[in-house]
Amino acid sequence: MESLKVALVFNHVEKSIQVADQLKHLLVTSGNQIDQDNPDIVISIGGDGTLLSAFHLYSHKLDQVRFLGVHTGHLGFYTDWRDYELEELVDTLCNNQEANVSYPLLDIVIQYRDDRADKHFLALNESSIKSIHRTMVGEVFMKEQFFESFRGDGLSVSTPTGSTAYNKSIGGAVLHPSIEAIQLAEIASLNNRVFRTIGSPIVVSKEDWIEIKLPQGSECLITIDQFNIQQEEVASVIYRVAEEKIRFASYRHMDFWHRVREAFIGEHQRRNEI
Repeated sequence: MESLKVALVFNHVEKSIQVADQLKHLLVTSGNQIDQDNPDIVISIGGDGTLLSAFHLYSHKLDQVRFLGVHTGHLGFYTDWRDYELEELVDTLCNNQEANVSYPLLDIVIQYRDDRADKHFLALNESSIKSIHRTMVGEVFMKEQFFESFRGDGLSVSTPTGSTAYNKSIGGAVLHPSIEAIQLAEIASLNNRVFRTIGSPIVVSKEDWIEIKLPQGSECLITIDQFNIQQEEVASVIYRVAEEKIRFASYRHMDFWHRVREAFIGEHQRRNEI
């Protein structure tokens, strides 16, 4: 058995800290190393927010690392293991080191009107654009082709795994993560005799891209997963399916639709026998 280098990322909840200490002990006594700088496996301990933080900490090493989540609270979409299953987790980790599943990511490029260089980001869940002080105005392009003029609270672009997060709350569709696509959803668009948008979510393939052009002088808030970036003089934001993917250790990876049902339906709706 080859020794693994493992990084632990955990929130500051007491339960998560205790689990991190237990997991560190089990990993080391089973012959593995704790390596926060150059890990093979990144284990997040907490919830989906902790996993998002872990992703952004190691987003520059996606070709080297795999992720695994332990949840210490409510069921999450990225956390397959519970805090009382640590011995089983370490045993499985040591004896099945190759299993993994890959999910699409969102590639984001912010372009400016001045001489600032473009900024490039990756998102695991989503990115949104909102105006800070007034109704957001933007022109939406699909590839180089003008699609619509948007006025409203903002626009959100999500990955398939992020489709169950903010995207779902604003009326977006839930996409299976095996689909290499991104989704554009409107946030409270203005639709009347003067202004008109398509008014429904749009799913864009990996061969296409979305560009949102903003008017001169606009001040906007751009979110990238859980991070907020206040920006001035943004000319446009370009979204596409990223070339990079996130890899999860899939030792007993929970079925996506099972996750969706458990998170949003649970036991409130039972199957009627016909």
